[in-house]
Amino acid sequence: MRVIVEGKPTEVRAVWFENNRVKMIDQRILPLEFRVLSFCKCSEVAEAIRNMTIRGAPSIGAAAAYGLTLAALSGENLETAANLLRRTRPTANDLFYAIDYMLHAIASGKDPIAAANAYADAIVEKCKRIGKYGSLLIRNNSKVMTHCNAGALASVDVGTALAPLRVAHDEGKNFFVYVSETRPRLQGMRLTSWELLNEGIPHAIIADAASGHYMKKDVDVIIVGADRIASNGDFANKIGTFEKAVLAKELGIPFYVAAPVSTFDFSIESGEEIPIESRSEDEVTEIEGRRIAPIGASALNPAFDVTPNKYVTGFITEIGILKPSEISKLKMKR
Repeated sequence: MRVIVEGKPTEVRAVWFENNRVKMIDQRILPLEFRVLSFCKCSEVAEAIRNMTIRGAPSIGAAAAYGLTLAALSGENLETAANLLRRTRPTANDLFYAIDYMLHAIASGKDPIAAANAYADAIVEKCKRIGKYGSLLIRNNSKVMTHCNAGALASVDVGTALAPLRVAHDEGKNFFVYVSETRPRLQGMRLTSWELLNEGIPHAIIADAASGHYMKKDVDVIIVGADRIASNGDFANKIGTFEKAVLAKELGIPFYVAAPVSTFDFSIESGEEIPIESRSEDEVTEIEGRRIAPIGASALNPAFDVTPNKYVTGFITEIGILKPSEISKLKMKR
């Protein structure tokens, strides 16, 4: 991704491996500060995934692959390390996909660094293809809406939901993006807007509750990412996605989900089987450590919701745009 640091553009990935250390952008402090962290233990990478230093399903998967690389290089028990990583974020399927990939690669005698780099590189290539297919949905003067952050930060590089925007922008198309703030962690406001600014893509941040207001009069297409997609096309994404999808159906707005094949979980039949992560109520009751809710008030904080397949126009994948009824093609390609 292109990042402007101290007034100078530079290219960087969300996570990578360098000098036997896992490097990653600390996404918790963006956009106010750009900082790269370095980890030498698998347990440190696991904590970085858990506390959302790194987030976004594909980036989480790549971080887990690199975490297992550290475990392999240090002689740790790989299954113990894998179980530690599995317990960090229960909803994102890429996490489990990457762990299985690395365990199989190492057991097959492959160099762990090469295997993890190949995994991360493959994500980037898939995202480029997602961008190519998805850009066809964006016409000149389109008004696009997205939710949460499914850009390069969430996908090692390029992005899933933001990949079509990057490609369309590079093609010279003029369009505008509505970026919902994405409470409670504000990934839309803090991360998606930051990425779009770095790319020079016109956009505006809106309150989550303002989404319907703009959808009713001024949105041509909605593109979101996903953390896990069931065999029938039900999918989990950041909390607040479901209501956008329902309203889009009512208003006749095409609603697309951008995700690589690794996000599909063919071991489950429907969204009812997707585990939904519940996070600390402090994320709702506090902002940057300062309590904004009344003392004594409690809060509920599901990190994701599940959207039924009937609200999805299509899935933008690295093999093309598929309707929910065509997901079986992905299973054959996997």
